[in-house]
Order: sequence, then C-alpha cells, then structure tokens
Amino acid sequence: MSPTLAGTLFVGSIVLVLVLTHRPLGDHMYRVYTGTGHTVVERVIYRAIGVRPEAGQRWSVYARGVLAFSLVSVLLLYGLQRLQDKLALSLGMAPVTDHVAWNTAVSFVTNTNWQAYSGESTMGHLVQMAGLAVQNFVSAAVGMAVAVALMRGFAGKRTDDLGNFWVDLVRGTIRILLPIAFVGALVLVAGGLIQNFAEPHTVTTLTGGQQAITGGPVASQEVIKELGTNGGGFYNTNSAHPFENATSLTNWFEIVLILLIPFALPRTFGKMVGQVRQGYAIVAVMAVLALAGVVLTNVFELSGGSTVAQAAGAALEGKEVRFGVSNSATFAAATTLTSTGAVDSFHDSFTPLGGMMTMVNMMLGEVAPGGVGSGLYGMLVLAVITVFVAGLMVGRTPEYLGKRIGAREIKLASMYFLVTPVLVLTGTAAAMGSPQQRTGMLNGGPHGLSEILYAFTSASNNNGSAFGGLTVDTPWYDIALGLCMAFGRFLPIVFVLALAGSLAGQAPVPVSAGTLPTHRPQFVGMVAGVTVVLVALTFLPALALGPLAEGIH
Repeated sequence: MSPTLAGTLFVGSIVLVLVLTHRPLGDHMYRVYTGTGHTVVERVIYRAIGVRPEAGQRWSVYARGVLAFSLVSVLLLYGLQRLQDKLALSLGMAPVTDHVAWNTAVSFVTNTNWQAYSGESTMGHLVQMAGLAVQNFVSAAVGMAVAVALMRGFAGKRTDDLGNFWVDLVRGTIRILLPIAFVGALVLVAGGLIQNFAEPHTVTTLTGGQQAITGGPVASQEVIKELGTNGGGFYNTNSAHPFENATSLTNWFEIVLILLIPFALPRTFGKMVGQVRQGYAIVAVMAVLALAGVVLTNVFELSGGSTVAQAAGAALEGKEVRFGVSNSATFAAATTLTSTGAVDSFHDSFTPLGGMMTMVNMMLGEVAPGGVGSGLYGMLVLAVITVFVAGLMVGRTPEYLGKRIGAREIKLASMYFLVTPVLVLTGTAAAMGSPQQRTGMLNGGPHGLSEILYAFTSASNNNGSAFGGLTVDTPWYDIALGLCMAFGRFLPIVFVLALAGSLAGQAPVPVSAGTLPTHRPQFVGMVAGVTVVLVALTFLPALALGPLAEGIH
C-alpha cells in the first residue's frame, strides 16, 4: 500500500469516528449543562466549597470564579513541586527548581502543558497524579465552562445570568471527562501502555551501558492528556515514547481522543441556541480548516523537502518508524489545530513547510477545532467579527443569532483576537533582540528564528508543543513563556465572558429580509476566509523570515 493511500485511509477512519460521535456526544453535553438535577457526589462537592448550585452568576462573578480557581490551582501545583522530596511516591526526586515549578504550574493550569523539564527524571508519581493529571481534568473543564457561558450569552434574553461556574466546572469534570477518560484508559492499557507505581528499573543496554527506566501511572494520565487537549507527557519524548503510545493503533486512538470533544461541542452550541443548523455551520468551518491543515502537512512531509528526503521517499528524520510519516504528520496537525501540544515526532525535524504548517495551525487561534471549549469560543468570536465585516459591506447593523453586534461587542471581539499576536510577536522580538537568549538556539538563520517563533506561538496560544532545538530551561524563558501562557489564557477568557454578558442582556432582534443567513455555505466560507486573512495579515512577515525563507532556500 502506498504511503498516500495509507494516510488517506488513516485520516478517513478518524473523520468517520468523529462524524458518528458528533451528535450523541454533543447531545450528552447539552443535557449535562442544561440539566437541573445534581448527583450526590456533586452536592457533597458544592457543600464542601460553600457553593449554592442554584444561584446564577453575571459575567463578572463568573470570571472571578475562573480566575480565583486558577490562581489557587497555580499555588497548589507550585507547592506540590517544591515540596516533592517530602511527599510519598517521590521516587527520591529532588524539589523542582523555583522557575521551572512556576512555569509548570502556570502551564498545566492554563491547559498549555508546556514542559521545560524531563518528566521521568523530574516528577515523582504523586506530583504526576495529584498535580499534573488533576489539572489536566480541571483546566479542560474550565475551558468547557467558559464556552458554555458564551452559549448562554447567545441564548439569553434580557438576563445577566450566565449560569454557575462551579456547577459547570464540576459537571464537566464528573459527567463528561471522567467517564470517557476511564474507558479510554482501559483501551490504552489494552493497547500496551503501562499503568503501575513501579520504581525505576535499571537495565543493561545493547552497548553494555546502564539505563534507568521509569514506570508509573501512565495510561490514566495519557488519556486525559489527549481528551482534555492538554498535551503534557509523562516522559520527555511525549507520545513518541512507547510507554505513552505503543502502536499505530494507539496513535490512531489518541488522535481521536484529541478531536472528540472539540468537534462535538458545536452540536451542543446548536442545541443551546435552539438552532441546530448553526452548530452545523460552525463545525463545517472547523472541518474545512482542519482538513486543509492535515492535508497540507501530509503533502509537505510525504513529498520531502530536500534531496536526501526525496531519495529516501519521505522525510523520516525525527519520526518514529512505528508510525511512519503520514501518521506522524496527521498527529502533528491534530495536536496543533487543537491546544493539545502532544507530539509523536519532532517538529524541528519536519520539512520547512511542514514545520510551518504546525505554526500556522496554532496561529489560526487553534479554532479548527481548537482546544476543549477554547476552540469553540474562539470560533464564535471569529463568527462575530465576520458578521460585523459583512454588515459593513452592506451598510446594515450586524446581527448574529438575533443579537446586535454593536461597538461594545466588536471591541471585546477585537481585543480577544489581538491578545495572542501581541504576546507572540513581542516575545519573539525580545528573545531575538537579546544576544544572551539567542545563545540557546541550536540553529542560526531562518530555522533559529522558527524555533523561537514556535515557542512563543505555542505558549501564547496555550498549545504547549515545542519545535525543539531551543534551550528554554532557563529563568528568562521559564518566566517569559509562563507570562505568555497566563495572559494568553485568562485575558481572552475575560473578554469572552464580558461578550457573553453583553449578549445575554440584549433582547432578540427579529429576523428580516436583510439579515445575513449564518447557517449556509456562504457564511461558512466567509468565516473561514476571515480567519485565514486575519492570520495572514498578522503573522505573514514573521513566517516569511522563518520557515518560508528556509523552504525556498
């Protein structure tokens, strides 16, 4: 079977699963977030944290809940790492250094999961489970909660009630993420992933050397790492490690986990606003952009980008032979189209244009389909911008789902969009302008710029993957990237919740003959076009100096 045909079947089977799960999973999430009953476990949690689950919250209260919960989470995770040597199951690991502990705490709480350390030689089992894996669940649940609050903003009529953050957080974790993760972990264990509390085993290598191999509760962390679009690996090589990703079948399953919830949430959105076809339009935009990203990444990698790669038949450097080129390229596209950031190959070794695609996927705002929750609210913000642009073209006050997009709404949408480019370009410029920070680049020229551009793009978009070839385990990079992760996560969330509050307070606008239909292919094409144009205008100069310059060299 040719690599192209094998890659087509691989991608096609993933698409089939996503199509089959879109409706049932989307409907399930709709019922979870609109139901009025509470389970016994949920009531115990509400009582323990002093929450009245029936009380609604206006947008500012909802936002304070998100920020307060995240701040406490950062402090707790930081403390766990700094006190690691005094905890059970530490495996004799020393306390994590202060700047790495800060970077890691912010990274996992913001759903970025950027790792400036080697997991198997830095973190004990308890920190991995009680710290990192727990944040994998709740940071994903926070993203879903914010997306649901925005849905309520579109669905609301003259109200300031966006729901209750604590209820949304608990329900998303207990009713959605935990059940799927439990079943998924069993599948991964059956596929060859490990799940134990073993001490490191010392083995003799083929060359006669000694190597310590660390075990641990890997499968349970791996499943939520992918399902929650987190990406932080138990091992330094992430999903290229056989204990995290054993075979091509587990590789396929992990890609499905990455895309499962983000592609189902538009169905939840359609149900929430009472127009299922609006959900279909949003998922269609996501699908168009996602397929373009996957296809182009595969094309650039399968065609090779140099004489040696073309002679070998493909660009195999940095890729696992267990997966091959197409499976690796598809994994890379999926993990950068979402906010996952997991890797089963090394993007630094990709062809120049293939590596560029992983950056472009993130620069799109990770909305195709994006992270769990964050992808949907990012796409809805782009839909708002598209409606505004269309309104300017025809001289009408723009409307979306019966809500007027006025000055306040478009200002909030614009500020949402501007946060990430400002962080990415400012951070990249600061690093490139400092001779001391440039010393950490493995490569010079365009590829060196690509390494730094990728790092700040990944951190600011809360992706977490690394291009490689750049030494980032320094106080400067740990602090700078940590700040990018924090601002890149929480500023957009505040703007989204403010937008939700503004929309919820409006009375519905009746549909008229001049209302732009937002459920037809025309609108799908417009949103996709606006997304690409905004990215091109913002990042094209930086890409021209990095991967594009390298690709045409």
